Amino acid sequence: MTGSPPPERLVWAVETLDLSPSDRVLEIGCGRGVAVALVGERLAGGTVTGIDRSATAIGAAGVRNAMGPASGKVRLATTALEEADFGDGSFDKIFAVNVNLFWTRSPARELALLRRWLAPGGVVHLYWEPPGSRAAEIAEKVSAAAILHGFEAQALFGATTTGTRLVCVQITP
Repeated sequence: MTGSPPPERLVWAVETLDLSPSDRVLEIGCGRGVAVALVGERLAGGTVTGIDRSATAIGAAGVRNAMGPASGKVRLATTALEEADFGDGSFDKIFAVNVNLFWTRSPARELALLRRWLAPGGVVHLYWEPPGSRAAEIAEKVSAAAILHGFEAQALFGATTTGTRLVCVQITP
């Protein structure tokens, strides 16, 4: 990884993923690949795939994770979530950080994709570091949407060292 420490929200997210070394992980909206690198450090035999609709972001993620793709542990793709094409049961863990579509509109199409891509026993983790006091609101909206589409949902809360609230909604089929 590069010089500056990773943002606390990403460290918290990766810690709460409860990864096993052989997990197959998908990050939606991976940006510059910081969380991909953190996940990759915890895998031995597993893989992490990062997708983002920005070619510039994927290019930066490729530079950050230069050793990962060579070893086969890290895969990166420029694609939007709704255009991604993964096989049924491809991932044990799927996560996204600050991807607002899951709480700002109906995520029916996206949740259907995630359900298909999850392996049996898999879990989706949706994280936010919202401004102000919106963590509870986001947790309620995302949990309600997940339940409406046949998932079980559980909200987790954390905080940065400066007191900013963090929220994760874990959903399972």
